Amino acid sequence: MNHRVYLEIGPKRVFACSADWPGWCRIGRTEEAAIEALLDYTPRYRVIAGRAGLEFAPGDPEVVERVTGDRNTDFGAIAAIPGLDREPVGAPEAARTVALARAAWDVFAGVAAASPEELRKGPRGGGRDRDKMVSHVVEAERSYARKIGVRHRPFKDTAGLAALREDIVRVLSRPSDGGPLAEGGWPARYAARRIVWHVADHIWEMEDRRI
Repeated sequence: MNHRVYLEIGPKRVFACSADWPGWCRIGRTEEAAIEALLDYTPRYRVIAGRAGLEFAPGDPEVVERVTGDRNTDFGAIAAIPGLDREPVGAPEAARTVALARAAWDVFAGVAAASPEELRKGPRGGGRDRDKMVSHVVEAERSYARKIGVRHRPFKDTAGLAALREDIVRVLSRPSDGGPLAEGGWPARYAARRIVWHVADHIWEMEDRRI
C-alpha cells in the first residue's frame, strides 16, 4: 500500500508532507529532495508513532496533491492548506490524531529533559537554547490553538500548559466536516498536522544540536 504525500511548493523550497501521519513533513530545494528528506526521517517519526501505540509501516510515497506555498514555506514552516485537509474527519481518525499529538508532546518533554540548557549553535551561530525552544513551542501552540477556537492567556506553569493541551485535544478529538474549526481558522486535519509538525521539528532540532 502506498503512502499518500502532498507537496507544498514555495518559490525556492518544497515541503513533502504525509497526508495520513500528522507532523511528518520535511523540506528540500526540489520535490525529489523533499521526498528524500521525508523518507530519511522515517525512523525518527516512528518513535512518535510507537509512543502513540501505532504500527508505522507507511509504504512507498505517492504524491496525491501539489499546493502552492509562499515565503513561509521557504522560511521553513508549512503554510498552505491542501484540498485533502478539507475532507471530513471521522471519529477513528480523530482519535488516532490525538494519540499522535499526545505522543509528540511526550517525546518532546523527554528530549528536553535529557538535553543540556546550552545547545550547539547552527552553522551561522543561530538557534535557540533548550529553555527558549521549549517556550517557543508552547507559545506557538497557544497561537495555533486560536485557529481552532481555543483561547488561553499567557502562562508560565505546567498547569496552564496542561489545560491548553487538553482543550486542543478536546477539539481535535471530535469528528469534523472538514471546514474551519473557528472563524478564519483551520480545518482539523491541517491544525493537527501543523501542531504535531512544529513539535516534531523541534524534537529533531534539539536532538541534533545537543552539545
